[in-house]
Amino acid sequence: MRIGMGLNYSGGFAETAEEVSDLERAGLDIAFVPEAYSFDAVSQLGYLAAKTSTIELASGIFQIYTRTPSLTAMTAAGLDFVSGGRFVMGLGASGPQVIEGFHGVKYDAPIGRTREVIEICRQVWRREKVVHDGKYYQIPLPADQGTGLGKPLKLINHPVRERIPVVIASLGPKNVAMTAEIAEGWEPIFYYPEKAADVWGESLAKGKAKRDPSLGELDIYAGPALAIGDDVDHMLDWVRPTLALYIGGMGAKGKNFYNDLAVRYGYEKEAALIQDLYLDGKKQEAAAAVPDDLVRSVSLIGPESYVAERVAAFAESGVTTLNVAPLAGDRAGRVALIEKLRNICG
Repeated sequence: MRIGMGLNYSGGFAETAEEVSDLERAGLDIAFVPEAYSFDAVSQLGYLAAKTSTIELASGIFQIYTRTPSLTAMTAAGLDFVSGGRFVMGLGASGPQVIEGFHGVKYDAPIGRTREVIEICRQVWRREKVVHDGKYYQIPLPADQGTGLGKPLKLINHPVRERIPVVIASLGPKNVAMTAEIAEGWEPIFYYPEKAADVWGESLAKGKAKRDPSLGELDIYAGPALAIGDDVDHMLDWVRPTLALYIGGMGAKGKNFYNDLAVRYGYEKEAALIQDLYLDGKKQEAAAAVPDDLVRSVSLIGPESYVAERVAAFAESGVTTLNVAPLAGDRAGRVALIEKLRNICG
């Protein structure tokens, strides 16, 4: 079982970079740098590439709407180059609140666009002349849509690898099926091992039936919160506000992917209540309404023996990387948690 972690740079990026070096020595396998509507991930990934030597570095996530497919490919190839072949391209659609609200770009056809973006990226990485006549992207631009001077080009540089791993963050049945078909990795959110097969099993099977064997087995990146100790149960309450935010506040009624996930896990009434409370501005009440078993099942919080049991449950359900969120107030605490988890995972 590999161990990953999403970076939180609220304390300053220089300090975060030093922490990543410590985490690398503690046994962390991969670090994800978020983007959302914060600083771009690319500049930070490049900096981290110079400060580390073995850890994989991933975008968490590049949004498919905010860069052209060719620029996405160039950026990934550049990051793979400066890191010596350690880059993993996390890719996703984000959501309409960010894409339309911050970037002013129409949020449409996430599945079709994701598929085409990846097809174009892999052409670029193979140093083929890029020609793509898709529903959403046409490269070169058709003559009647521009100057008519565009011609097929290939990447000038030789990439370190012609197949940079692609990890897709996806939730819906069709999107998960596409992920299992075309990506090296899948990054679900709020992964519940015992219910994962019921929610996503059919979609994963459909995608894997079409999967190119050259892609290898699908890596699954689960993202549990992490706290190990005999007196850490109170930290379950640290997870509730995040679950409430996503289930209740990430989108309007009928347009919230995370609320839909809670429903598919079997929490239809609870999901409706959380959303009503959150949208009414009652965030604390919404957090309190998150079911105890949901909080505990999507987390790794408890004594070392219990966490070991839960790690085994994640592994049995198909998870290959635990992309954890260590619940510790300082750098030393986070490093210690990664060391403890490394001992559990072997």
